Amino acid sequence: MIYRRKTYKVDPGIISEFNQHFNKTLLPTQIKYGAKLVGRWMTEISNDEVEIFAIWEYKTYEDYLKIENQVRSDKEHVKRVQSWFDRMGGRETFIKYLKEEIKEDFIESTVLI
Repeated sequence: MIYRRKTYKVDPGIISEFNQHFNKTLLPTQIKYGAKLVGRWMTEISNDEVEIFAIWEYKTYEDYLKIENQVRSDKEHVKRVQSWFDRMGGRETFIKYLKEEIKEDFIESTVLI
């Protein structure tokens, strides 16, 4: 198994909208194509910054690539994501709510059991 950690640092003003977007738009499509969400958490860093991160599990890196390709090729999903950006004032407006670049890395378990 491999694990992907995706981290966002965002303005607290969009937390509710962003979490709703994840749960209603992003998560169902990922699951549809075989991604497994281990969990998604958030913590307040400061009054103007919240960190949100998710851990995803995949059988192999190749599985991850396959799933991501399917998600990005899903025309209905792409329409829903674009519609959300439009409601937020456009992709550029959403980017202003990010406190730093979206971070994505792959992590390995150190547990032997």
